[in-house]
Amino acid sequence: MSKSSGDKDAVKRIYMDHAATTPVDPAVVEAMLPYFTQYFGNASSLHVFGREAYNAMETARANIAKLIGAEREEIIFTAGGTESDNIAIKGIAFKNRSKGTHIITSPIEHPAVIETCTYLETTGFHVTYVPVDRYGLVDLSELEKAVTKETILITIQHANNEIGTIQNIESIGEIAQEKRVRFHTDAVQATGKIPIDVKKAHVDLLSIASHKFHGPKGVGALYVRKGTALDPLIHGGGQERGLRSSTENIPGIVGFGKAAEIAYARMIPDGQRVSAMRDSIINGVLNQIPLSYLNGHPTQRLPNNVSFRFDGIEGESLVLSLDGKGVAASTGSACSSKKLRPSHVLMAIGLNEVQAHGSLRLTLGRENTEEEVSYLLEVLPEVVSKMRAISPLWQKKIEVEKWRGKVSVHPEAR
Repeated sequence: MSKSSGDKDAVKRIYMDHAATTPVDPAVVEAMLPYFTQYFGNASSLHVFGREAYNAMETARANIAKLIGAEREEIIFTAGGTESDNIAIKGIAFKNRSKGTHIITSPIEHPAVIETCTYLETTGFHVTYVPVDRYGLVDLSELEKAVTKETILITIQHANNEIGTIQNIESIGEIAQEKRVRFHTDAVQATGKIPIDVKKAHVDLLSIASHKFHGPKGVGALYVRKGTALDPLIHGGGQERGLRSSTENIPGIVGFGKAAEIAYARMIPDGQRVSAMRDSIINGVLNQIPLSYLNGHPTQRLPNNVSFRFDGIEGESLVLSLDGKGVAASTGSACSSKKLRPSHVLMAIGLNEVQAHGSLRLTLGRENTEEEVSYLLEVLPEVVSKMRAISPLWQKKIEVEKWRGKVSVHPEAR
């Protein structure tokens, strides 16, 4: 835990919103610094300054490829996960329009996928949203049935950014391969946290963002399997195999590569330690707070993700109350946190609007400690109890429970 100022009485600050972004690892910063000043060349230049930049970029490319089981030349650098998703989905769509105009996705995708598919629908493409169960898992039988002769792409995320559920991408990849349909997965939340093997999973395209695993912001990558043809979105000097023309961000790419190297080496021990803290939070909250529920799959979930919902609580107010106690959390995706409508993910898994508005997402990182988890489990029940005491939603819930004769199981209602 760190303090917000030099004052000895300052509120301790605990960061539990790593799904939104992560602090850059000091080793990553150290690796990047020389490429702002000493090795500043353009990687497309033929002289020694350009070759230094190019060699550093290719080393980073190899580290990122190793992290997901790809070949170095299959990694295309972008500005982040959103751009990678756009290049993958629009690139396949526009390249294959003559073969078909049908795309399959799920209703719980990140906005970078949902909004891209929505845009394509305005240009003549057709999108099928395959349903998910109450845990957020895609119905594989429905997915297989949705494929038609017009289908050119299946795009299903590897792990959900809000509820942490991990999809069975190997099974999805097998369906795509059997049906001869390209398969893209948004692996922004999964990469660096759980093992990924793009070959084994039959993935054709995979999106990554550096800042989700302690790398710099503003840099990402798209894995493009050899032989997968795309239309480029950006035209220019032909960098990145002609798929993403623009002078490469060498300092960012170097940092991205270093973050990938560290994630590859630390993934298993970090995952074990973080998942133990995750389980402590889940057990502590569900045992201490009445009418609290876990969102997402109980076991098939990211090691760092915890998503709850609480009856009688409004999620945004809960986040602000926790922030006042020094704990940084969120209600869901940072990319849509300022939108007042309920989470499309929580609605898709069967919650109503009131339930969806009562959500809390806690996402851990390698720097979190058991001491911080203990502090969270101390303050969260207190915050929820105080909020429920003044909540009309909670009072209405209590009246219903009294009518049903169940009030005795809710200590806060007494």
